[in-house]
Parts: sequence; C-alpha cells; structure tokens
Amino acid sequence: MAPGTQRPAPAPGSVVLGVDVGTSSTKGVLVAPDGEVLATAVREHQVSRPAPGHVEMDAGIWWDEFLGIARELGSAALARGSRIAAIGVSGMGPCVLLVDEDDAPVRPAILYGVDTRAEAQIRALDARLGPEEILRRSGCSLTAQAAGPKILWVAQKEPERYARARRLLMPSSFLVRRLTGAYVLDRASAAQVAPLYDIAARDWHAPWAEAAAPGLELPRLLWADEVAGHVLPGVAAALPGVPAGTPVLAGTIDAWAEAVSGGVRAPGDLMLMYGTTTFLLAMTPQPVTSRHLFPTPGTTEGTSMLTGGMAASGAITTWLRDLLSAPDVGELVADAAQSPPGARGLLVLPYFSGERSPLADPEARGVVAGLTLSHGRGDLYRAVLEAAAYGVRHHLEELRAQGCAISRTVALGGGTRTGLWPQIVADVTGLAQELPRVTIGASYGDAMLAAARVLGADASSWNPVERRCEPDPATRERYDALYGLYRELYPATRSISHALARMQEEDSPAPRA
Repeated sequence: MAPGTQRPAPAPGSVVLGVDVGTSSTKGVLVAPDGEVLATAVREHQVSRPAPGHVEMDAGIWWDEFLGIARELGSAALARGSRIAAIGVSGMGPCVLLVDEDDAPVRPAILYGVDTRAEAQIRALDARLGPEEILRRSGCSLTAQAAGPKILWVAQKEPERYARARRLLMPSSFLVRRLTGAYVLDRASAAQVAPLYDIAARDWHAPWAEAAAPGLELPRLLWADEVAGHVLPGVAAALPGVPAGTPVLAGTIDAWAEAVSGGVRAPGDLMLMYGTTTFLLAMTPQPVTSRHLFPTPGTTEGTSMLTGGMAASGAITTWLRDLLSAPDVGELVADAAQSPPGARGLLVLPYFSGERSPLADPEARGVVAGLTLSHGRGDLYRAVLEAAAYGVRHHLEELRAQGCAISRTVALGGGTRTGLWPQIVADVTGLAQELPRVTIGASYGDAMLAAARVLGADASSWNPVERRCEPDPATRERYDALYGLYRELYPATRSISHALARMQEEDSPAPRA
C-alpha cells in the first residue's frame, strides 16, 4: 500500500501507540479511540557531552527504547483484547543523524540548538549565501538551532565519516525508517534544516542543499499527520500487538507534538512547554520570517508557527538538585515556595548551555547575581525558576514584535506538575495559562494525530482544560523591576562570559571520536 493511502476502518478494539524520544527519556502511551490513556511506559537515558558545545546521542538507544516500549505497550494491548491500529512518533530536534547506504549511523546524532559546535560553518554559509538571502528564503537566520551548518561540520571535520553518509534522519524519521523502510521527514522538522529548506515553497532548495550537505540524499517531505508507511513484517514479528501493515505517521519534533496534545491549533494559540528546555510555539495565520526566532510549518497541511526555545531551564533545576544532593525535588520546590518573589534579591541568567533564541549566543554563560551568605537553597532554586520566566518574557516580547497576537496560552510539560513554576511565569509575564487534564506530552500528541488520521477520531475533545493559572497582580511591580535588571545583566556580563567560555574550551579535552 502506498504511503499516505487510507486503510479500511480498523476492527473493534483498535488502539493507538504514541512514542516520543526526548532529551532525557523516551515515553510511550497506549490510547483508546476516545482519548483514554490505557497504559504508559518510560525509558530514561542521557545525552553525551564529549566536548564543550558538543551534545550527542547514540541513535541505537532510540531504537532499543522504542522496541522496549512498543513490546510493553503492545503486550498491554493484547491483554485487553486489543491491537495497535496506528503508530505516531516524535522526538527531540532538529537533530543531525547521518546514516550510510545500509542505514547504519556513521556517527552519533548531533542534537538541536543545545549543540553549538558549528559556529564556523554558520559564518562560512552566511558569507557564501548571504545572511539576508538566507533570511528571505529560509525564513530564519542561521543559529545553533539550524541543522544545515552541523551537516557541513561533519563534512569538514570528519570527512571519512561523511564520505559514508547517504541520508539525513532525526529521531522521528529514524523510527519511521526502521519501522517501515520509508525515507521521509515532516515539514516542521525540515524547516529547521536551514539553509536547505525554502519556507515559501515548503520544499528543499536544491542549490543550497548542495552547499551545506553535498551529495546527501534528502528525504521526501510530508506533513506530520500523514501516513509515511506501514510496519514491515520482519519488524512486526518482534512486536506483540503490532500487526504487519500497521500505519505509521511521519511524525515530528517533540515540541510540535506536545502542542497537538494541548489543543494548540488556531492562530493566537501559544504553547509554553516546561521541560529540560523551555519552548514556546505560537500559531500564526501565515508563514513569517524572523531573525531571532524559528518559523516553521505546523503539523497539519496549511498551518504555520513561530517558535523559540531556551537552551536550558529544567536542565538547570536538575543540575541544582544533583549539586545540592537533594533527595527529592519536592523538598526544593517547597523551599522555593517559601522564598518571596525575587528570591530575596537573587537574579540568575539561565544561559548554562549558551542560549538559543532570542540571543543566539553559544558563548553566553550562567550568572548568579546578588548571592550572599544569608541565601538558602530555596532562594537559589526559586531564582532559577524565575530566570526561566524572564526568558519566557523575553520571548514573548519577540513574538509580539513579529505581530503575534496571543489570545490563549496552554502550559504543558513536566514542569507544570508542581504548580509553582507556571505561577512564577504567570506573575513575571502577566499571562494566564490553561493546564490540560493530560500532561503526558508529546507521545499523547503523537497518539492524537494517529487516531485522527487512521481511526477518524475527533481528538480535539480528548484533553480538556483542567485548571487555569492566573497572574498575581501583587507581584507585578517587583517582577517588572527584576526583569529590567535581568535584561541589563546579560550585556553587562557578556564579554566576561565569552572570555570564560573560551577558557573552558581551551581547558577541556579534545572531542572523543
């Protein structure tokens, strides 16, 4: 059956599987056609940081974890007398996974904007193609978020590996390739392979593809909710509850799937994702261009988005918890809740991994200002949460400068579980936020897309709003003053941070092969 062909109506008892490969874990969810979550599964993992600015992952982990989750949830489906009728996938991105003729990775995958290795390649492509022409055609400027310069980095720095490379994959398309044999990529992901993608034509731009990815075969482009192919018999034999021929959707990047899970679908809708990084995704009526943010197509035909993401936020809270040897994050959240707005005069720049948007500064570094001997761990933890909130406010200013009218904000991700972080963001930004009932995230969005496409389900009603987080006007004056200081602190410390970043690079061991 050709990719994209509609199959006959599934048999009674059909369920859908959604799987998302994230930065810190792979998550799967088994969902009934009415949206009920029947079972979940998680596999935790870590990224590799072989050198300053290098963030990688072995793609074999993605497949191994997918198989483990699919077997667990497929067995759960069989125990209920059900079969998986469709599979949706997503993953962190944009990533650069180069594979050879036999689809074996030629090196570990290079991750999204947290990996900042390709600064020299960005400068070279800007000089060759022209930054204004790149902005006009790709819709964005080249930054660490762009996958194109990272492909070129491999070609220039690891020519023997690149000589074996034939195809470009990301976590979602890697799973699709293994499951179905189809070589595809969704348009939202492709838009971040700048400068290879033409945002107006919504297709690859062949001359620039040759400039940044010489000789590489590029995938066929689909919308995220289109069927890319069907599970191969040999794969199905290893997956209980997953019949051969099961449709597999093209999938997308995790934040885009997470937006689907929260019902972010109309112009004026904004998703705010609280995770390892903080990500914002605003629906726009038509494609836009931006020097500081990331415009992309949406997950379904004809939709457009303007997005932005911090390089670190939840990752900093994890780092701080480990540094303090805190036995439970709940204790830190409770301590932070006792610290007043402003964390008793602490101010943090959250650029612990450089910064993606809107600064596009890989040499930015974290700063803790105002620290005294009287501050406790609760103050420091609150200051980190407030730093992420200031970063969100900075993004909101950029979105509004691009003409994005925000009428509805949906808060998603693991950081919403305690309530303190969304409340701080509401107070800092003045944004009321809707929190849906199901907070599983991208894997649930994958299941939504699969159920709508293959089962004909009305997934728009799956995930109603459970509560709202309203800003506290009593904190406004305090946070307005602190936000002004936050915006001053970066330019005031930038030259020092850059000098320290260069020292860190000099003092670190050479990247491992």
